Amino acid sequence: MRILIIQGHPDSAAPHFCHALAQAYMDGAVQGGHELREIDVAALNFPLLRSQAEWEHGELPPELLPAQQAIEWCQHLLIIFPLWLGDMPALLKGFLEQVARPGFAFKKGGANPFGQKSLSGRSAHVLVTMGMPTLLYRWFFRAHSVKSLERNVLGFVGFAPVHATLLGGIDGMDEIARLDCLEKLRQLGQTSHGGAGHSVGEVVKSVSAAFSSGHHRGD
Repeated sequence: MRILIIQGHPDSAAPHFCHALAQAYMDGAVQGGHELREIDVAALNFPLLRSQAEWEHGELPPELLPAQQAIEWCQHLLIIFPLWLGDMPALLKGFLEQVARPGFAFKKGGANPFGQKSLSGRSAHVLVTMGMPTLLYRWFFRAHSVKSLERNVLGFVGFAPVHATLLGGIDGMDEIARLDCLEKLRQLGQTSHGGAGHSVGEVVKSVSAAFSSGHHRGD
């Protein structure tokens, strides 16, 4: 399977748990014989879109053309990011706005008022780390930002199925809990396929609250 990993942590200057999770997934995917590509959003230099006209009719920044090509290439997409102020980091949001343009991600017109989905036939998995407990985010805050990404972005352009893994209490996880998460991500990468939802619950169950290991930043 052709797998694309989008690393959405906006800080690439220091090791964060998001980076460790991505590496564990990649290690498993290589062991499973999958083809891999990775996009590190923090390493890209692109402007933010400031108008609907620019989004619809402006030219894609040349540096983001390989990103669009990688999205077209993949059969399965993994997006990893930390929850910041209840949502994905602004840099990742700006990246998605740039690459998910009309004509590439979807086509307007036709009988469907929502347009024609251009990226159908691909599955996706969203992995989010956060400081708050997973249950608090899922039930009190209703996981609104992750649901919006699943439905209004990935689902809108054709990705299906879309699964989500929420890893809460990251700052309080001890070494054993972190290693358990990394091992489950490695297993998920090794057996990754469009119906990978059976492994999501296993990853979530591995989260526990204890003292931080200090090897990676909590996010």
